Amino acid sequence: MKRAMAGEYSRELSAKVFAGQCRLIGLGFRQGGSPGYGLRRQLIDEHRAPKADLSRGEYKSLQTDRVILKPGPPYEIGVVQRIYRCFVLQLKTEAEIAAMLNAEGIANEFGRPWTRGTIHQILTNEKYVGNNIYNRVSFKLKQKRVINPPEMWIRADHVFDAVIDSDFFLAAKRIIDERSKQLTDEEMLELLTTLLKHRGHLSGLVIDEVDEMPSSSVYRTRFGSLVRAYQLVGYDPGRDYRYIETNRALRTMFPEVLEKTLAGIREGGGTVEFDELTDILTINGEFTASIVIARCLHTQAGFLRWKLRLDTSLRPDITIAIRMDGQNAEILDYYLLPSIDISKDRMRLAEENGIYLDAYRFDDLDMFFGLSARNELGVAA
Repeated sequence: MKRAMAGEYSRELSAKVFAGQCRLIGLGFRQGGSPGYGLRRQLIDEHRAPKADLSRGEYKSLQTDRVILKPGPPYEIGVVQRIYRCFVLQLKTEAEIAAMLNAEGIANEFGRPWTRGTIHQILTNEKYVGNNIYNRVSFKLKQKRVINPPEMWIRADHVFDAVIDSDFFLAAKRIIDERSKQLTDEEMLELLTTLLKHRGHLSGLVIDEVDEMPSSSVYRTRFGSLVRAYQLVGYDPGRDYRYIETNRALRTMFPEVLEKTLAGIREGGGTVEFDELTDILTINGEFTASIVIARCLHTQAGFLRWKLRLDTSLRPDITIAIRMDGQNAEILDYYLLPSIDISKDRMRLAEENGIYLDAYRFDDLDMFFGLSARNELGVAA
């Protein structure tokens, strides 16, 4: 009961914090993060009167104070405006602009040399025209990092003093959008083949350094992985990356396993609730369970091993550990591991594990469904 109450409190608190952050964004207040080259953080009071400029590592001390962005030193503003002029008027690429600034000994906001990525970030971030943007990326607990579509962004326009004219920013955006036009699979692979012939090897960093090519993340999205794209152009990276494909297949398999587990519990008359935030199942309101899929590893000696990572922070009462077969294509067996007996956060299973662990091994989940079943009690006369 305490775990359920703690989980519910955590979810409610998360929703309240997110709503509060969205409200502050709409009011034009900055919600953390580096201000960026050419900008500075300014502390203001509850009446929006300026109090002080904040340096790196400094934070507000009063709950009623807020932080906004303001233009930085004139020298840095001039560099930012020069970057936009070079990109829009002189049609220089991000890499060429970075090389130019580095040759002149101009460092970025962290005192490091400029890169294509840091120049690209300046050209695409709306804070330089005074807009406040939030929720472009989501990263929930135990879930993948998600890039949200523009309609999900929380924004407030023209709440900061602009460093760049809107016309320059929109012109730069049009150039980048045109460069990022949709390519066919054949065109993307042709560009990758040309790059391989020119450089002799491929990597995500090598791909991202080329302005005329889609980024490495685009290749991952289009072909499923960079390894798959490498295979299609006949490139061998020199390492065995098959485990990446295996892990991706197991992640795809998880929803199917979860659905079968939920259906089996309900067919036995039990009730089950699934928490998408923690992946915890609450059965009959009485006990909790989690599902872990372990891929099969082959040792150099030819033996099979399985590594399990158990969630000791949420402490489910039972962990359903699913072992895959030697080819990681089919389910081999199931282990029903009770937290009262298994306190480790990591386990390594062999083909035979002795009576202490193999007592919890089953060929299917019928035993678990039996634990979840509900039976009506007769009324005594």
